[in-house]
Amino acid sequence: MNVHVKTGDTVVILSGKDKGKKGKVLAVSPKEGKVIVEGCNMIKKHVKPRRMGEQGGIVDAEGAMYSSKVMLVCPKCGKPTRVAHKILADGTKARLCKNEGCGETF
Repeated sequence: MNVHVKTGDTVVILSGKDKGKKGKVLAVSPKEGKVIVEGCNMIKKHVKPRRMGEQGGIVDAEGAMYSSKVMLVCPKCGKPTRVAHKILADGTKARLCKNEGCGETF
């Protein structure tokens, strides 16, 4: 499965309990089509102590969500955008902002 976002991109959540929140993509799983976004989709995780003297307990962690629930935010205009792909003159592939009057490559 092809995912439209990369690790380090800023995205906005489109649906669910965190709708409208912005965050940075921490991890992408193309095989499952899921992403993990910083500070969004928080879950309680039960952690077992691994070493002697280490504390176990319940920890807050970011849960994975489907990539279709997030939209990339353009670094120039700051608006959520769909991604266009363009092959530049030197043969490299770039992503483009599809917002009106922006067209920034990133």
